[in-house]
Amino acid sequence: MVVKSSSRDRRPARERLLAAADELFYEEGVNLVGIDRVIERAGVAKASLYDCFGSKEELIRSYLQRRHEARQARVRELLARYATPREKILAVFDSMAEAAAKPDFRGCAFARASAEARPGSSVKAMCDASRAWNLALFADLARQAGAANPDRVAQQLRLLYDGASVSAHVDTSNTAAAAARAMAEMLLDQAIR
Repeated sequence: MVVKSSSRDRRPARERLLAAADELFYEEGVNLVGIDRVIERAGVAKASLYDCFGSKEELIRSYLQRRHEARQARVRELLARYATPREKILAVFDSMAEAAAKPDFRGCAFARASAEARPGSSVKAMCDASRAWNLALFADLARQAGAANPDRVAQQLRLLYDGASVSAHVDTSNTAAAAARAMAEMLLDQAIR
């Protein structure tokens, strides 16, 4: 059911469009959702979309940028609660378990959008940047934890993270993140001696 943005919604058109895009693109996919649906959900004129973003591709890139920034802030806040790099790494998996338990969980927005993006597009570049940030986070934490080969450990951690995210969505598995966390613990036990 499509719900139009309330006429009382006084947020700027850009904010309403991004909120509508976030709901629709995450739920249904960036290519399946046409701009007319985003415009209707946002309760704005078509010209507003083009004034704010210029194209659907830029709206998608902006939606992903906003998700990326929100995830960075959420992860930084989460990591601040833990003392050791090992605890911080494992907390990332705990955070995924919380996200995957929500009824509206559809997997990783960046993996989904990347699968639909054209090579070389700004959407693909945004997805790649988000994934690079995730890998760098794991590498930095593995380095701080004393891993002999932090880059390899980071690749392995990201593989566990990605696999858990896909399994949690595709298989509707409520145990995928916990299983990935347990494997991450074993990986860290071997990598950090």
